[in-house]
Amino acid sequence: MAYNGTWKIDRNENYEKFMEAMGVNMMKRKLGAHDNLKITIQQDGNKFTIKESSNFRTIDIEFTLGVNFEYSLADGTELTGSWNMEGNKLVGTFTRKDNGKVLTAYREVIGDELVQTYRYEGVEAKRVFKRD
Repeated sequence: MAYNGTWKIDRNENYEKFMEAMGVNMMKRKLGAHDNLKITIQQDGNKFTIKESSNFRTIDIEFTLGVNFEYSLADGTELTGSWNMEGNKLVGTFTRKDNGKVLTAYREVIGDELVQTYRYEGVEAKRVFKRD
């Protein structure tokens, strides 16, 4: 399982612009761009256990591919949706509870990096992680 392991944020691409499109205020955007996020992923078949720890919070997430679940972003935005596997890529489709708009997220291991791509309202951002 290529995703298994602990991943530490290495760099962001267009992340502040993405957070702005999501409606995150400037102070939280500045902090969010330097959150020192670390993600630990454990995959067991279609079940994933993920621990996200950053300067702001630590949260445990469990989900099964194709099964809807609820999730709150670090800024408090509440989402509902699911992750699915498309080839070697995890694809998440989440709907915001406050406005019904869709956030799409992709996780893919490329070489020794975990690349997370986010798309929301025409804005795309990437967060690139290295194995810790």
